[in-house]
Amino acid sequence: MSHATSIHLALGAFDGVHLGHRAVLHSARAAARQAHGSVGVMTFEPHPSKVLRPESAVPLILNRTQKDERLTEAGAEFIHHQEFTLQHAAMEAADFPAWLLHHFKGLRSVHVGANFRYGQGRTGDGESLVRDSGQLGLTVHLVEPVALDGEAVSSSRIRAALRHGDLALANRMLLRPYEATGTIIDGRRLGRTIGFPTLNLPWSPELRPAFGVYAVELVNADGLAEPAVANWGLRPTVESGPVEPLLETHILRASGPIPTTGAAVRIRWLHFLRHEQKFAHLPALQAQIAEDAQAAAVIHGLAGGR
Repeated sequence: MSHATSIHLALGAFDGVHLGHRAVLHSARAAARQAHGSVGVMTFEPHPSKVLRPESAVPLILNRTQKDERLTEAGAEFIHHQEFTLQHAAMEAADFPAWLLHHFKGLRSVHVGANFRYGQGRTGDGESLVRDSGQLGLTVHLVEPVALDGEAVSSSRIRAALRHGDLALANRMLLRPYEATGTIIDGRRLGRTIGFPTLNLPWSPELRPAFGVYAVELVNADGLAEPAVANWGLRPTVESGPVEPLLETHILRASGPIPTTGAAVRIRWLHFLRHEQKFAHLPALQAQIAEDAQAAAVIHGLAGGR
């Protein structure tokens, strides 16, 4: 890979593109600005855990499209998805800086988190990367973790927060709200019969957030964000057998055309309202949905609720 200008490269898995990842990228941006160079990211595809320990691979927070979008927003001018294979994993740590210089012509500096590990058996660390790269004229910047509420921001901490319904903490670490993307499908239209029509999104993320009800925004293909409330889960009150999770979104107050079946949308998760639960009968569910919609309307700042 070659580029016309000096390269300042951020390295990492970058799942989540959280505050800590952004600090690494901002370090690369600062170096590039000083040298009038370009900012790049090298990340790995697939995630190394899927190759090294597939039986317990890390469930990803973001898909590739979402990750690239957030990296670009954070300042990456190009993104290189390095294929991660057993051969790559077997590279001696001491050979890694030369490998980087061979693959990125004009590489001047490398930026990694202070806990970055690489090479066969993950024997390479920040100290060895600085030493071995320096011998080749390559500068390495080690970026310390970013702390939030006295604890380091990390992808594993975000995963735990999402699984437990702590969306507020997850979103603070992500900087941007967590999102689901997909294409609207036809549903059973049950919501229409109880006064809460929904747009249904089949969605199968590697990491499943807590099943429950959330205040969200539904963003259409034109970028229009509509205030909404969504249920993510298995719908135990109306489903008797095993079903796939579904994201059902009810727009509280539409300011434009409502998306229809086949439309691509993104659901921006803003606030966790409650965990999913089974109700004794449909009227009880209907009453709870009305309460959920009212609570979401208050969060969205809609005067008078729905």
